[in-house]
Amino acid sequence: MMNVLIIGSGGREHALAWKVAQSSRLTKLYTAPGNPGTSLCGENVLLDVSNHDDVVRFCKEKQIDLVIIGPEIPLADGLTDSLSTNSIRCFGPSQAAAQIEASKVFSKNFMARHHIPTARYATFTRLDEALSYLDHVDYPIVIKASGLAAGKGVILPDTLEESEATLKSILIEKTFGDAGEEVVIEERLSGQEVSLMVFTDGKSIAPMIPAQDHKRLLDGDRGPNTGGMGAYAPAPIFTKDLLNEALDSVLKPAIDGLRSEGTLFVGVLYAGLILTENGISVLEFNARFGDPETQVVLPLLETDLLDIADACVDGNLKDINILWKNDAAVCLVLASKGYPEKVEIDKPVVFGELPENVICFHAGTKMENEKVFTSGGRVFGLTAWANDIESAIDDVYSNVKNVSFDGMQYRKDIAYRALEGSK
Repeated sequence: MMNVLIIGSGGREHALAWKVAQSSRLTKLYTAPGNPGTSLCGENVLLDVSNHDDVVRFCKEKQIDLVIIGPEIPLADGLTDSLSTNSIRCFGPSQAAAQIEASKVFSKNFMARHHIPTARYATFTRLDEALSYLDHVDYPIVIKASGLAAGKGVILPDTLEESEATLKSILIEKTFGDAGEEVVIEERLSGQEVSLMVFTDGKSIAPMIPAQDHKRLLDGDRGPNTGGMGAYAPAPIFTKDLLNEALDSVLKPAIDGLRSEGTLFVGVLYAGLILTENGISVLEFNARFGDPETQVVLPLLETDLLDIADACVDGNLKDINILWKNDAAVCLVLASKGYPEKVEIDKPVVFGELPENVICFHAGTKMENEKVFTSGGRVFGLTAWANDIESAIDDVYSNVKNVSFDGMQYRKDIAYRALEGSK
């Protein structure tokens, strides 16, 4: 039996809390700071997770047996290290291992060292050198702030003028603050994207069901990039052969590479993959569960999540048989008016009754006077699961009417690519 603390406050953390709450091994669940959704699964606690001493003190007082870290910032700040130093078990990588997400420059150089397929790239800290490089690039580019920018640090410029303005914005005007101290200019690849997450104890890996995320704000993959407007799993385009190729050429070399460099990665490693004409290539690594991919993957997990996390922390992942449902899931993000730029918040939310196979994961909400209000850009992840993808799509869209707030926006085409096969 276990007392568990989940770190985070978004839709991913609500999904984690919802899954952990189903465990027969759970004694008490806390989420810090949590949201109105996580409060339905356990107890929210007002902890400043950037204050590691406070987190350690809480864990000792409440006799926490396992900490699960959801977001990237506490990982990049070394919360896992602080907990481990105090003999508190933590499902999440160390600060050194989390560099694979926290620094895109580290990640790109790491992939080059370990021959992991990725786009051609160059890195810069000076504007004049970056601008000079643009004069010699003979392919479409992507510009990325190297550090953590809440999913907004990836720019897809279409012209030289846009590229120059983007570089100036990041390096001189500090649009992304310290995250933009260094930039990566890389080749823009084309093809469908797939999110593949694996559980790992630093030696073995166990893949989750491949998902596909929708990053653009508008239908037809138009508009600005966002933190994600929806996701679905499984992704039919990602065949078993492609899964095996990704494990052999990307995920295993990454885990083995980190270990060979003296960094054991424990937790969830996320690979953002693109299926190009020349094969699989890595767009990015994340050092944790994806959001909103977690909201479609966890409803399909049959094995107790605490059993898996336990095995990873103890280094025994190879001894556990992880089972998945032969179903499909779709998550539709319900966002505030103005997202992803100037967001309108503080809108009251009205709920209707949802069927058993649909759940509304809270992401950007708050509770005031026993009523739920919007508090962020991505407000909910409405998730449905069913026997097949078409049924899951129908169920999620037919239940949008049961969640409403002023200015609510969402895409009308989440997961429809799954019905097109491999077009």
